[in-house]
Amino acid sequence: MDRSALLKEKVNAGFFVERMEDMDEAYLQALKQTLLIVGDTELLSVPPLLTVYDQAPTLNHKITALAIMQDEIGHAHIAYRLLKDLGENVDSIVYDRPANKWKNPYAFDFELENWVELGMFNALFDRAGYTLLGDAFEHTSYGPWKRALVKVDKEELFHLRNGEIILKAAMDHPETADQVRRAMDWMFLMALEFFGVSDELKSRSAQLDYKLKGKTNDGLRQKWLSTAVPFLESIGLKPPAHYDDAQQKYVLDVPFPCKFDADQKKWLYDQPDTWDNVIQRFKNRGPRNQEFVNRIQRGAHELEALRQEVV
Repeated sequence: MDRSALLKEKVNAGFFVERMEDMDEAYLQALKQTLLIVGDTELLSVPPLLTVYDQAPTLNHKITALAIMQDEIGHAHIAYRLLKDLGENVDSIVYDRPANKWKNPYAFDFELENWVELGMFNALFDRAGYTLLGDAFEHTSYGPWKRALVKVDKEELFHLRNGEIILKAAMDHPETADQVRRAMDWMFLMALEFFGVSDELKSRSAQLDYKLKGKTNDGLRQKWLSTAVPFLESIGLKPPAHYDDAQQKYVLDVPFPCKFDADQKKWLYDQPDTWDNVIQRFKNRGPRNQEFVNRIQRGAHELEALRQEVV
């Protein structure tokens, strides 16, 4: 049995990988890719939240929003620190990469318009993070990450609950209730895209083979739908999905994927799309991608410029 097959057999029997010496090359590369996506996603969630931070209606809301952003930076630090332990140059990854090479979700390339959208961001996008990282926490074969995710899992739950509180309160007033509906209209399918291409289009996944995660993309999507849809319905919304008793799963009431008008932040339900086109949209990035990455990198670039002046 070759090393790769032996490692797959061991991790599926419960073995935890602790050192690079335990890994084969495919495991190492799959782990690095996973951690890079997680780090980028956590860190680039902060700039859109900052776009409406000053709209917090109370001091308590402002403190909570700050705590959430601090959590997200901390989660990113965990992922990047693990990458550093795996031999990656994290300073270069964070401060030198072009904006369009970051691996954060397309949804994070948009500024938020109001405080209610921050609530929907927490309720839907952090729910996606909780779903993804909760699955990793339960199933991952990489010991250092599993231990770190104990903290992350609890904090992501706090984030999504904060979003639920904001949205419940907003539904009590006609003006903000309309903001909730508009936010759901563009954010719901964005959250579904977090989980990647549908299973039938995906070849065998090293993440599954090496137990870096437990569920498939569509399995994770169903997990998300099973909590997101009931919550949205409970506050009086009509999300574009429902549970189908015959199929015993959630099904969408609109085409997925479908085309998206980035200027209007509007899904074009009359124009179904392909996953190939969606991936290209991801690669092209959204309207605030460059600005948000610049916010992350600006301080390091300014410090380097000062150093050069001294020299």
